Amino acid sequence: MDEIIHKLREKQAFAKLVGVAPCFVEAVRNLPAIAKSDATVLITGETGTGKELVARAIHYLSSRAAHPFVPLNCGSFPDSLMEVELFGHERGAFTDAHTRRKGLLAQAEGGTLFLDEVDTLPFKAQVDLLRFLQDKSYRMVGSGEEVRANVRVLAASNAPLIQLSQSGKFRADLYYRLCVFDIHLPSLRQREEDIPALAQHFLVKHAPLASPVPTLSSGALADLMSREWPGNVRELENAIVRGIHLSSTGIIGPGDLSLPASSQRAVALDSLGKLRAFQASKREVIESFERSYLTRLMTEHHGNVSVAARAAGKERRDLGRLLKKYHLDSRAFQLRQPPLV
Repeated sequence: MDEIIHKLREKQAFAKLVGVAPCFVEAVRNLPAIAKSDATVLITGETGTGKELVARAIHYLSSRAAHPFVPLNCGSFPDSLMEVELFGHERGAFTDAHTRRKGLLAQAEGGTLFLDEVDTLPFKAQVDLLRFLQDKSYRMVGSGEEVRANVRVLAASNAPLIQLSQSGKFRADLYYRLCVFDIHLPSLRQREEDIPALAQHFLVKHAPLASPVPTLSSGALADLMSREWPGNVRELENAIVRGIHLSSTGIIGPGDLSLPASSQRAVALDSLGKLRAFQASKREVIESFERSYLTRLMTEHHGNVSVAARAAGKERRDLGRLLKKYHLDSRAFQLRQPPLV
């Protein structure tokens, strides 16, 4: 029975972590092992890369899965209320504190507290959180009594905490307490071969009930592949939601996605907006074309390398070498989702 429960937890934990790009697989490969520990975890990455999904996966793979997973966005509360939200307060602790109120630490008892945007945590709350991580005890606002809690803390940030700690904007001792395990999630730009699988995942997720799942036209897929995605996976999901509801035929075209022209991938420019050297620019354009072409080719033929090779007019072995060059796994384009680990 325990083995069955573990398998169910593993399936639930990984169900939303879609992708086979090497950098993504590497980032999530050790989640089952990390889940066995009670140590803190710091999850970093750009906005929209799936940091909370990874935190939930760790929770559901752990022995704490039957207990609460309590998320807190540290940037959503003013400094004066953050300690109250985390630790709770006693009756009479401040004006309008007419009753005793438990904080999120108490609500997460036995489970996991996830602190998103931990870099925005006020300095006083950083001190109190550090103390809790050291001895697993805290004080409610307005109380002198120590309260112990059995809670694992996971944290996430899209800001470079190590640099903030070095500049004095974040406590260095708290940083080192938080990152016993450090997971960095790649941007969607770094795993563009996962875009077709992610798009299909969101098509299924957001399709209206009792209606056929919409499909992407080849033009829409090409448009998705040509984007920079500053909002990463979350921005891609939003585009798919728009496409589902704006398409009137069940086939989503480029116009249904309503993507801004400004998000198209820039070509042949350096970080200052100047043209790169000719050979470097040519190489980049060719590589970008080959990767996009291969991704679209494999998507249209559902990962069947032999059929894709015939459609492209290439030998199967040559196509296989190209796929290997760009780390494109044919399984990523099949209808089923392959295991990540």
